[in-house]
Amino acid sequence: RVLIHDAARPLVPRETIRAVIAALDHGPAAAPGLIVTDALWRIEDGAVAEAPSREGLVRAQTPQGFRFDAILAAHRAHDGPPAADDVAVARAAGLAVAVVPGHEDNLKITGAQDFARAERILGCDMDVRTGNGFDVHAFGPGDAVWLCGVEIAHHAGLIGHSDADVGMHALTDAIYGAMAHGDIGQHFPPSDPQWKGARSEVFLAHAADLARVEGFRITHCDVTLICERPKIGPHAEAMRAELARIMQIEPDRVSVKATTSERLGFAGREEGIAAMATATLVKA
Repeated sequence: RVLIHDAARPLVPRETIRAVIAALDHGPAAAPGLIVTDALWRIEDGAVAEAPSREGLVRAQTPQGFRFDAILAAHRAHDGPPAADDVAVARAAGLAVAVVPGHEDNLKITGAQDFARAERILGCDMDVRTGNGFDVHAFGPGDAVWLCGVEIAHHAGLIGHSDADVGMHALTDAIYGAMAHGDIGQHFPPSDPQWKGARSEVFLAHAADLARVEGFRITHCDVTLICERPKIGPHAEAMRAELARIMQIEPDRVSVKATTSERLGFAGREEGIAAMATATLVKA
């Protein structure tokens, strides 16, 4: 059996292919078609000259399927005018061609508008992933903290194996989570001394690069920092820009905001900072 397909029809559904193959159990040739539901007009000089009947008409599609020996012999024997397609060659050779249901998504890319339609169809089949991340670091000695890639002067630092950038850690885990690839600790074990004091942008860049390698786009990410101090608002735009730079995406796809815990819990007592993050990845 052989299927002959028009490369200008890139969206042929699996069920159409299966239907053509199945029809070859009962005959030498088969092709998909769609029943014509619109009225038909024949025009001359820009005006309607005739309205032919649509009874029994279908819109031809591909793949067209054949028993290999039969279609090969038909092509070798064909000596008539150029054929519109392989069905025409088969019919000229006397082969019966069964028609199976076609599909509206199996469009033929012909004009510019067809690309827009194809993009809409593909959009329905996108693989959309969402991942969440959460991280906490305690305050310790120091005079500044790193948050979302920005150094902010503070009366204390954050304790961690790396630079303790709690916001970037949460976002990195969100990206890994969307791909079901574990967390930072699995990719950069704290037991490995090479990551002692490392800048967290190494981790975030790795997660973003891994997403690209696997065919994903980071379409949006949202980071919430939970602390009483330092105040995040004056630095939020710089944080957005830095995260976007590291992930190689547009800043308008990055959100950074902050909240307090209303003086409750460890964050309310200013014992540390927590962060939550969500990342959305899309594979078309």
